[in-house]
Amino acid sequence: MEEAKHQPVIIDGKATAKTVRLEIKRDTEFLKSKHKVVPGLATVLVGNRTDSATYVRFKKKAAAEVGFHSIDRHLEDTITEKELLKVVKELADDEKVHGILVQLPLPKHINEHTILSSIPVNKDVDGFSALNIGNLVMRGGQKPLAKPCTPWGCIELLKRYNIPISGKQAVVVGRSNIVGMPVAAMLQSLNATVTICHSKTKDLKSHLLNADIVVAAVGRAEYVKGDMIKKGATVIDVGINSKPDSTRKRGYRLVGDVDYAEAVKKAGAITPVPGGVGPMTIAMLLKNTLNLALHNNNIDPTALVAAEDEKTEPFPAS
Repeated sequence: MEEAKHQPVIIDGKATAKTVRLEIKRDTEFLKSKHKVVPGLATVLVGNRTDSATYVRFKKKAAAEVGFHSIDRHLEDTITEKELLKVVKELADDEKVHGILVQLPLPKHINEHTILSSIPVNKDVDGFSALNIGNLVMRGGQKPLAKPCTPWGCIELLKRYNIPISGKQAVVVGRSNIVGMPVAAMLQSLNATVTICHSKTKDLKSHLLNADIVVAAVGRAEYVKGDMIKKGATVIDVGINSKPDSTRKRGYRLVGDVDYAEAVKKAGAITPVPGGVGPMTIAMLLKNTLNLALHNNNIDPTALVAAEDEKTEPFPAS
């Protein structure tokens, strides 16, 4: 008898992100009508990097879709650190702003840590302040006011696709402060047994072959091969890398940190690149903004439950 063809679950980050944005739009409408509060997101862009400008444009569009108040500060790359600190202070003092995002990287003459540290924790929409990260990893303490967006997006995909986490073996490839370390903490808080692998890890393959859940966030194109994946494992690919491709008009195509063509033959569920984790990052940024608006206006988050049955008009087809 011929063996059935392997059909993994393709985790659709684009569709899931749209659902999350619709939920945020509904909650925003509720906040406006019942509490006269409009969540406000401020973005600060320094210089004219094309990639940074593109990210900010996407964030601005998403904020407009869900009905947020949006403020943009586009500054010349000649701005001094002192002047940039003043801009951040002005946004921090603005009661209509609930989340402040400074787009990185900043020009070399500006200390990124100094600028990011100047953002008050109650407006830290990226969730990277020492207090938010500390609360994220502490058991039994206060919840963070905001969570790192990309790691949170990974967890949200697992939850919405009903992929078991508790009691599972999870391997995170990469230990960056932006993705690897926070996502490991989140997985552990959900009772996964977590292994973090990095550039000094010996025999990476042996670790991955034991993993029920793999989160690849190493920043190297197609680094994780199919023969490293356990049959039936869930693969969350955070990477986004360009790979030369003469058949494409741009001369390259986007690939993840996982060799998708190989891994899809083994995985039980897998995120594509693009269209997997990427769209979730902006969706969770909006969710952080909403939560900060609730916190800064002393509104109980459970109040949003009352909006569950209210109708929300869908976004126009894109």
